Amino acid sequence: MMVFRLNLQSSERVPNGGSTMTANTQVRADRSVLGETARFRPFPLEEYEDRWERTHAHMKKKGYETAIVVGKTCGVYERAGDVLYLTNFFSTHSGQEPDTALWNARGFCFVIMQQGEVPELVTDEADGRLDLIATHRFQGTYDPIKALADTLKKRGITGKVALVGADTLPMKYWLQLQPMTGDVEWVQEEDLIRDVRQVKSDREIAIFREAGELVTKAHIKMMEALIAGKTEAEAAGIAGGIILAGGGAWHRIALSHAETSNFLESDPLRGFSVEAPKKGDIIHGFIYGPILKGHWLDPGRTAVCGGKPTPAQKKLVESLVNMMHKLMDEIRPGVRFKDVALIGDRMTEESGYYSEELKTNWPYYGHMNGCMWEPPYIEPRLCNDDDVFLENQVGSVEGFFECPEAGSAVFETNYVVTKDGVEEITPVPHIFW
Repeated sequence: MMVFRLNLQSSERVPNGGSTMTANTQVRADRSVLGETARFRPFPLEEYEDRWERTHAHMKKKGYETAIVVGKTCGVYERAGDVLYLTNFFSTHSGQEPDTALWNARGFCFVIMQQGEVPELVTDEADGRLDLIATHRFQGTYDPIKALADTLKKRGITGKVALVGADTLPMKYWLQLQPMTGDVEWVQEEDLIRDVRQVKSDREIAIFREAGELVTKAHIKMMEALIAGKTEAEAAGIAGGIILAGGGAWHRIALSHAETSNFLESDPLRGFSVEAPKKGDIIHGFIYGPILKGHWLDPGRTAVCGGKPTPAQKKLVESLVNMMHKLMDEIRPGVRFKDVALIGDRMTEESGYYSEELKTNWPYYGHMNGCMWEPPYIEPRLCNDDDVFLENQVGSVEGFFECPEAGSAVFETNYVVTKDGVEEITPVPHIFW
């Protein structure tokens, strides 16, 4: 009988260059099929092959011959990261469409990671884009659930198998998969791929820096438009145009001002309204998402329409920015996440400010970045005692303050952890006066 159980082991961070043990043999993509380089593949094949090798080593260390990685790679992006990281696959379907007599589980795909084997994609697409994906092993099918089960049987895969993305796979499809894979003991391993991609390669860091330049340019123009009194929609359009022209994308452009500043967005359906701030209104904005080639950044800033804050507004914003500077000053390799978080708790209490709505929704002082925002989080309840910053991680610091006289202030910026501290890669001005 198949057993589905939750693995309660704490996640492990795999340092740059891989796990403490190596896979037996590095697997290689078939260059006669894929080509050494491709127009829409952001990295050379060697980058993906190194990722596979480190993933296989991490699987072996945790006792797995096989892992199945679930992805929802259509319409929205936030649960596509593991699949994109391993294969550079993203579905062209519009979203999770209702099932029909013809197709099932549209929008979902799987990567079969097996020791000594090139990863195999099982997808909802008709055919593989060989100028884009990083593996020559591809299945396109109307029913990726059945195709996955059939492939596991064909390969003779039984026993313990890691399932990465159980929180993404709907129960309907799990109930289909379960009876078709009765010889498999599924073990939930949500962090298996995230562990491997915590520390970025030099190629990834280069794209994060490029993404930071692009989103910074867009964010500055967006804030300048709001300070000048343009509508939130106009400001969002200016920022979006810059990002699109630079070959990028975003998940949300989140804007708010005046009496709605206690919320992240004036209009949650779009992320912004068609209203314009008036002189003296506090304004804040975020641009976040897969800014460039799937690499997630999320800067946020606060200003005042007209550029002349009241004393209360000035104190609110500058107190928050000063706390963010202090947290960044503390971050360097080997420093515990929890120690930085406790400094944030102490400085928040000393400030006398607290944001009920925003801080409740995002109760941390920052996080790691990769294919979305990811653990470890800078928050005492959300990190382990042994979670420490590592060189070549990408992350953020963030905070929210509010007071009745001024409204709400937000701040978030992204950085690369270097051997000496942090390198800010979204250097939007911290203060706009």
